[in-house]
Amino acid sequence: MNHLGGSIILINGPSSSGKTTLALAAQSRLATPFLRFSFDLFLDCQALPLEPIRQGKFAWDAIRPAVFTGLHRCVPALARAGNNVIFDHIIESQAWLEDLLESLSGLDVFFVGLHCSLTELERRELQRGNRRQGDAQMDFQTVHRFASYDLELNSENALEANTTALIEAWKNRARPSAMDRMIDGLNPL
Repeated sequence: MNHLGGSIILINGPSSSGKTTLALAAQSRLATPFLRFSFDLFLDCQALPLEPIRQGKFAWDAIRPAVFTGLHRCVPALARAGNNVIFDHIIESQAWLEDLLESLSGLDVFFVGLHCSLTELERRELQRGNRRQGDAQMDFQTVHRFASYDLELNSENALEANTTALIEAWKNRARPSAMDRMIDGLNPL
Protein backbone atom coordinates (compact mmCIF):
# COMPACT_ATOMS: atom_id res chain seq x y z
CA MET A 1 0.00 0.00 0.00
CA ASN A 2 1.28 3.46 -0.87
CA HIS A 3 1.08 5.72 2.19
CA LEU A 4 0.72 9.49 2.23
CA GLY A 5 1.46 11.92 5.07
CA GLY A 6 3.15 11.34 8.38
CA SER A 7 3.56 8.07 10.22
CA ILE A 8 1.36 6.94 13.10
CA ILE A 9 2.35 4.70 15.99
CA LEU A 10 -0.91 3.56 17.58
CA ILE A 11 -0.54 2.04 21.06
CA ASN A 12 -3.61 0.15 22.26
CA GLY A 13 -3.96 -1.18 25.78
CA PRO A 14 -6.09 -1.18 28.91
CA SER A 15 -6.39 1.75 31.26
CA SER A 16 -3.28 1.98 33.47
CA SER A 17 -1.23 -0.30 31.20
CA GLY A 18 1.46 2.32 30.64
CA LYS A 19 0.53 3.57 27.17
CA THR A 20 1.34 7.21 27.91
CA THR A 21 4.60 6.31 29.65
CA LEU A 22 5.67 4.26 26.63
CA ALA A 23 4.52 6.93 24.17
CA LEU A 24 6.47 9.66 25.95
CA ALA A 25 9.59 7.49 26.20
CA ALA A 26 9.43 6.66 22.49
CA GLN A 27 8.71 10.28 21.58
CA SER A 28 11.87 11.39 23.38
CA ARG A 29 14.04 8.80 21.61
CA LEU A 30 12.71 8.71 18.05
CA ALA A 31 15.01 10.26 15.44
CA THR A 32 12.13 12.25 13.89
CA PRO A 33 9.58 14.42 15.70
CA PHE A 34 6.31 12.80 16.76
CA LEU A 35 3.29 14.51 18.29
CA ARG A 36 1.71 12.57 21.16
CA PHE A 37 -2.08 12.42 21.10
CA SER A 38 -4.58 10.73 23.41
CA PHE A 39 -7.94 11.15 25.08
CA ASP A 40 -6.10 12.12 28.27
CA LEU A 41 -5.07 15.35 26.53
CA PHE A 42 -8.76 16.27 26.35
CA LEU A 43 -8.94 15.74 30.11
CA ASP A 44 -5.61 17.36 31.00
CA CYS A 45 -6.28 20.48 28.93
CA GLN A 46 -9.86 20.73 30.16
CA ALA A 47 -11.22 20.52 26.63
CA LEU A 48 -14.31 18.71 27.91
CA PRO A 49 -16.97 20.47 29.97
CA LEU A 50 -16.14 18.27 32.97
CA GLU A 51 -17.78 20.36 35.68
CA PRO A 52 -21.14 20.62 33.85
CA ILE A 53 -20.93 16.87 33.18
CA ARG A 54 -20.27 16.19 36.89
CA GLN A 55 -23.17 18.49 37.83
CA GLY A 56 -25.50 16.62 35.48
CA LYS A 57 -26.02 19.54 33.13
CA PHE A 58 -24.65 17.44 30.25
CA ALA A 59 -24.98 13.66 30.02
CA TRP A 60 -21.58 12.11 29.28
CA ASP A 61 -23.26 9.09 27.70
CA ALA A 62 -25.00 11.42 25.22
CA ILE A 63 -21.90 13.36 24.12
CA ARG A 64 -19.32 10.54 24.44
CA PRO A 65 -19.89 8.96 20.98
CA ALA A 66 -19.29 12.25 19.15
CA VAL A 67 -16.25 13.05 21.30
CA PHE A 68 -14.57 9.74 20.44
CA THR A 69 -15.55 9.89 16.77
CA GLY A 70 -13.93 13.34 16.70
CA LEU A 71 -10.88 12.02 18.54
CA HIS A 72 -10.54 9.26 15.95
CA ARG A 73 -10.71 11.86 13.15
CA CYS A 74 -8.02 14.10 14.70
CA VAL A 75 -5.21 11.57 14.33
CA PRO A 76 -5.54 11.03 10.56
CA ALA A 77 -5.98 14.79 10.06
CA LEU A 78 -2.70 15.42 11.87
CA ALA A 79 -0.92 12.70 9.88
CA ARG A 80 -2.35 13.79 6.52
CA ALA A 81 -1.03 17.28 7.26
CA GLY A 82 2.46 15.72 7.43
CA ASN A 83 2.83 15.16 11.18
CA ASN A 84 4.12 11.98 12.75
CA VAL A 85 1.81 10.96 15.60
CA ILE A 86 2.00 8.61 18.57
CA PHE A 87 -1.60 7.89 19.53
CA ASP A 88 -2.14 6.06 22.80
CA HIS A 89 -5.67 4.76 23.02
CA ILE A 90 -8.05 2.21 24.47
CA ILE A 91 -9.92 0.57 21.60
CA GLU A 92 -13.04 -0.45 23.49
CA SER A 93 -15.00 -2.24 20.78
CA GLN A 94 -14.98 -3.78 17.33
CA ALA A 95 -16.95 -0.73 16.13
CA TRP A 96 -14.19 1.61 17.38
CA LEU A 97 -11.55 -0.49 15.62
CA GLU A 98 -13.56 -0.42 12.38
CA ASP A 99 -13.98 3.36 12.72
CA LEU A 100 -10.22 3.72 13.14
CA LEU A 101 -9.50 1.38 10.24
CA GLU A 102 -11.71 3.48 7.99
CA SER A 103 -10.27 6.82 9.09
CA LEU A 104 -6.63 5.62 9.04
CA SER A 105 -6.87 3.93 5.64
CA GLY A 106 -4.04 5.01 3.34
CA LEU A 107 -1.78 6.11 6.21
CA ASP A 108 1.40 4.52 7.54
CA VAL A 109 0.19 3.03 10.84
CA PHE A 110 2.33 0.87 13.12
CA PHE A 111 -0.02 -0.85 15.58
CA VAL A 112 1.26 -1.79 19.03
CA GLY A 113 -0.61 -3.87 21.60
CA LEU A 114 0.46 -3.10 25.16
CA HIS A 115 -0.35 -5.87 27.60
CA CYS A 116 -0.24 -6.04 31.38
CA SER A 117 -1.52 -8.57 33.92
CA LEU A 118 -4.86 -7.82 35.54
CA THR A 119 -3.29 -7.83 39.00
CA GLU A 120 -0.79 -5.16 37.98
CA LEU A 121 -3.43 -3.11 36.15
CA GLU A 122 -5.64 -3.06 39.23
CA ARG A 123 -2.68 -2.12 41.44
CA ARG A 124 -1.76 0.77 39.13
CA GLU A 125 -5.37 1.91 38.84
CA LEU A 126 -5.68 2.10 42.63
CA GLN A 127 -2.27 3.78 43.00
CA ARG A 128 -3.07 6.44 40.39
CA GLY A 129 -6.22 7.50 42.17
CA ASN A 130 -7.56 9.37 39.13
CA ARG A 131 -9.19 6.41 37.40
CA ARG A 132 -12.57 4.81 38.00
CA GLN A 133 -12.04 1.52 39.75
CA GLY A 134 -13.02 -1.33 37.49
CA ASP A 135 -12.05 0.34 34.21
CA ALA A 136 -8.78 -1.60 34.03
CA GLN A 137 -10.56 -4.92 34.54
CA MET A 138 -13.20 -4.08 31.93
CA ASP A 139 -10.51 -2.98 29.44
CA PHE A 140 -8.37 -6.05 30.22
CA GLN A 141 -11.22 -8.26 29.05
CA THR A 142 -11.89 -6.40 25.80
CA VAL A 143 -9.19 -4.20 24.22
CA HIS A 144 -7.05 -6.92 22.64
CA ARG A 145 -9.95 -9.05 21.36
CA PHE A 146 -10.52 -7.12 18.13
CA ALA A 147 -7.14 -6.53 16.55
CA SER A 148 -3.90 -7.96 15.26
CA TYR A 149 -0.70 -6.02 15.90
CA ASP A 150 2.64 -5.24 14.33
CA LEU A 151 4.22 -5.49 17.79
CA GLU A 152 3.05 -6.70 21.19
CA LEU A 153 4.74 -5.59 24.40
CA ASN A 154 4.20 -6.19 28.10
CA SER A 155 4.42 -3.08 30.27
CA GLU A 156 5.62 -5.15 33.22
CA ASN A 157 8.91 -5.42 31.33
CA ALA A 158 11.45 -2.62 31.70
CA LEU A 159 10.40 0.63 30.02
CA GLU A 160 13.82 1.03 28.39
CA ALA A 161 13.59 -2.45 26.82
CA ASN A 162 10.03 -1.84 25.60
CA THR A 163 10.98 1.55 24.16
CA THR A 164 13.96 0.08 22.33
CA ALA A 165 11.83 -2.79 21.02
CA LEU A 166 9.15 -0.38 19.79
CA ILE A 167 11.60 1.92 18.02
CA GLU A 168 13.54 -0.94 16.40
CA ALA A 169 10.35 -2.70 15.28
CA TRP A 170 8.96 0.57 13.90
CA LYS A 171 12.17 1.29 11.96
CA ASN A 172 12.14 -2.25 10.52
CA ARG A 173 8.38 -2.52 10.07
CA ALA A 174 7.07 -4.95 7.50
CA ARG A 175 4.54 -4.31 4.76
CA PRO A 176 1.69 -4.79 4.64
CA SER A 177 1.19 -3.58 8.21
CA ALA A 178 -1.32 -5.10 10.61
CA MET A 179 -3.62 -2.12 9.91
CA ASP A 180 -3.31 -2.62 6.15
CA ARG A 181 -4.18 -6.32 6.54
CA MET A 182 -7.19 -5.53 8.75
CA ILE A 183 -8.37 -2.81 6.31
CA ASP A 184 -8.05 -5.26 3.41
CA GLY A 185 -10.07 -7.76 5.44
CA LEU A 186 -12.90 -5.23 5.73
CA ASN A 187 -12.76 -4.43 2.01
CA PRO A 188 -12.41 -7.74 0.15
CA LEU A 189 -12.26 -7.54 -3.65
